[in-house]
Amino acid sequence: MAVPRNRLSNARKNSKRSHHAKRPRNISACSNCQTPRLSHRICPHCGFYSGRVIIHAKAE
Repeated sequence: MAVPRNRLSNARKNSKRSHHAKRPRNISACSNCQTPRLSHRICPHCGFYSGRVIIHAKAE
């Protein structure tokens, strides 16, 4: 079993964790209907992704 040779100080331990913070999600506008959507996801409003219809939206 792996055992650390020496104990890490609190400063060293916390500096390793400095990149673990959460970042806000990237929100972009849909190229078809201009509503906000998450990047690399199908638009929930119109069903477009990458210039083509993936899911047909319900008729309103």
